[in-house]
Parts: sequence; C-alpha cells; structure tokens
Amino acid sequence: MKTAQRAGLSPYIAFDRASGVPFYTQIYDGYRMAILSGRLGPGQRLPSTRTLAAELQISRLPVLNAFEQLLHEGYLEGKVGSGTYVRDCIPDEVARPMRLRRPVEPPQPVRRTSGPPPGIYGAYRDQGAGMFRSIPALDRFPHETFARLTRRHAAHLSPGSLAYGDPAGYAPLREAIAAYLRTARAVDCDAAQVIILSGSQMGLRVAAMSVTNADSVVCMEEPGYRGARHALGTSAANVVAIPIDNEGIDVGAINRLGSRAQMTYVTPSHQYPLGVSMAVTRRLELLGWAERNSAWILEDDYDSEYRYSSRPLGALQGMDTGGRVIYIGTFSKVLFPAIRLGYAVVPHEMVLRFVRMRETFDLFSPVLYQLVLTDFLREGHFARHLRRMRAVYLARRDAMIAAIEEHASDVLTVGNSDAGLHLVAFLPEGTDDRAVVRAAAEESMYPTALSTCYANGASRPGLILGFGGSDERTLTNAIRHLAGVIRDTR
Repeated sequence: MKTAQRAGLSPYIAFDRASGVPFYTQIYDGYRMAILSGRLGPGQRLPSTRTLAAELQISRLPVLNAFEQLLHEGYLEGKVGSGTYVRDCIPDEVARPMRLRRPVEPPQPVRRTSGPPPGIYGAYRDQGAGMFRSIPALDRFPHETFARLTRRHAAHLSPGSLAYGDPAGYAPLREAIAAYLRTARAVDCDAAQVIILSGSQMGLRVAAMSVTNADSVVCMEEPGYRGARHALGTSAANVVAIPIDNEGIDVGAINRLGSRAQMTYVTPSHQYPLGVSMAVTRRLELLGWAERNSAWILEDDYDSEYRYSSRPLGALQGMDTGGRVIYIGTFSKVLFPAIRLGYAVVPHEMVLRFVRMRETFDLFSPVLYQLVLTDFLREGHFARHLRRMRAVYLARRDAMIAAIEEHASDVLTVGNSDAGLHLVAFLPEGTDDRAVVRAAAEESMYPTALSTCYANGASRPGLILGFGGSDERTLTNAIRHLAGVIRDTR
C-alpha cells in the first residue's frame, strides 16, 4: 500500500509511504491545509491519535508529534474529556474555500544591460563578536567539511564562474534552497522565486525599495529589529511602530491606518527581540489585511531553525494564498555571519523588479561561496549541522537561564526563551539599560539594551543576551559578572 486516501478517518491526508516525506510532516501538512482551505471547519472534531495511527498503519508517535505542533501553532484545541477540535476562533473567512493562486509563468532570466549599476552601498556595520552577542557557535562549525568543499570548487573554477554571475543567484543553489524551504519551513515556492542576496539586511532594503516610495507608510513591530527600521526608513518616509502582544503584531492598529499602510514588517516565527510567536489567528488577520489593501508583508525568518519548545513553526508565507508575502532568510545565524549569503522568496510577478533592484547593490553574490553552499545543502551537511546545533544551543540556553536564576534573579527576569540564539532578560523598573550596556562593555561584555529596539520609548528596561557563541561554563561566569555590573550601575 503506497497511498492512503480513504473516505474514513484520514480523507485530509494524501499519505504516501514511498514519498520520502516524514510521516509527521504529511499528517501535519494534510490537516493544516484542510483547515486553511475550509474543508475542516471551526469546531470540527478530529479522530484520536490512536485511531488515526491505526488507520494509517503507522506508529502513534508521528501522529502525536503532528497534533502537538498543530495545537502549539493554534490550529487545534484540546477539550478535556472530549477530544481534539479545530480551533473555534479561526476567522470566518477561512471557513470558505481557499482561492488557489493563479499559475504564473516563471520570469525569463534577467539580461544584463551595459554600463555600471546606478549605485552600490557600503557594507553593513560590523556586529563583531564577544560575550552576549547574538552570534552562532563559530567554534562548532564543521570547518573541515566546509574547507574541503571550498578547496574542491576553488581548484576547478571554470571561466564562467570567474566572470559576472547571475544577479538572481546560482541556479542550483536556488533550487537547493527552495527544496529546503518547502520541506523544513512550509514555504510555498519554486526555484524561480528564490533570489540570492548578500545577507538578509540587503533583502530588507531591496524589498522596501521594490514596493514602497517616499510617500509610503510601512508598519513594523514595536519593539522591533533596529536594522529593519533603518533599512525600511531609507525608502519609506513613514515607518510606523505597531505594538505587539503575546500573539504578535496588533493587526487592528494596522487596519486603523487605512490604505496609507503599504507594507508591514514582521518576525512571526520568533519575534525580535521579545521572542513571541505570532498566533495562527493573528497570521490570518494579517494576511487578510494585506489582500484587502493590496499591501505587502515582509516576513523576516532570521533564526527559526532553532526552536526548543516545539518543532520549528511553519512560515507565514506558506499560508499566503494572495501572493502578498515577501520572505527573507539568511545563513548568518545557522552557519556563520561572514558567509554573507541570504535569500528572498518573492511572488513570481515581483521577481524581475526585485532582481533589478538587487543588482544595483553589488551586482551579484560571490560565486565561490554559492558553489560551496550548494554542495553543503545537497550532500546533507547542512541538515546534520542543524540537528547537532539544536542540542548545543539548547544546552547553552538552559545554562544561561540556570545562571540567571542562581546568580542574578534579583536584577534579571527571563522573558520568552522558546527559540533562537538570544533571550530577553528584564531589568528592575527604573534601571537605565543603556547605562548597564555601557558599563558592561568596559568589562568586555556586549549585551544590547532593550530600549534601543523601541521607536516610541521602552515600556520596560531589559537586556538582549545572546548565548549561541559561548559554552555553558563561560555563560555561567559571565552572568555572575554581569549581575555585579548591574548592581553597581543601579
């Protein structure tokens, strides 16, 4: 038996044992799309995990994992003594059949015009390294493997590889990234939609310059990523800070801006800096806003691979049926910052405009690293590295939290720490977090003041503490030292 498409308990799952797609993923995707398409309506009961596993003739574990993820993301709710149901508060519009995207012919390759590009921007400021920086574990990177792949390509570069590259990126790399995103991030894309960039910061600027102008109003999270605020502000006259709560950005506040709002920047899988995940109902509200207003959503998925309370959450882009989401990703957090490679996934009709704008920055991304990264992805090194590093970062996060509880509980209160390479620790009311940062820098520690992430004034002082780049013992000692600095500063 290859495929299960019964009229019984699992009509929503095209279950194929021979597909190579994990059973958990097939169950999760089947029910998720059934809910989003309206085939499963609010309040509808699902079969028990035991019954579904028996029908599919598989272990119960993949079913439990899939249901747990759907519960965590807000698609389902459990009712004590009654079972599992589609969440009642899924917006009404989702109960109607989901309009499928109209097929769009992939764009033709961009032809280089003669003459230099109109302008190239300098490099983004060096973030550096140091205690509490939000950087990956550079000491745990598979240097030997990466060096071997680099030598392989450097020794045999063809004349074509030494010439000007495609501004959209090396085609096999785009294919490899698209395959990864479809499987790991639930991104709905093909290789023609993937554009290689010199980091996510470029992606933010290119996106803003492609779809906004000096009269545009762009919304972004408050608090939010300062780099995004700077990037969006270069092309849009008005960047409006929209508050977030425990479910994500306040879509009602965006709606009140009316047609003036033309783009909203969000970090839905792991909000920067507070760490909350956008609830499914809030995601659907935001997508509805974008479609009604012909507006754009800029999704920054900067470190979603590292999640500790559940499996990585699906991308907002994968829920988009109107082609209104521009998805930005980077290899800086999962590999190393100096690689300077990121990517954007854009709707087909936007590809040519996006590539032409991207070309004005630095023509194309370095070909050698693109060749190396293609093999790193295709040969399985990337997936293995992610699996290893999740365990490493979980241990480092736990060590930081334990150190704060033991040595700094009087001056630091840990916020959301479900994912990523940093956490926010709140300071006592009245503490000047910027003064703490200045004092810490004199001791060679480099946390970030939470107040710098606010455009309209911080509601509570705090510190953004990166834990990815240091081992457990170093983090414990550093927290003890930082606690002393905070006490002296107060």
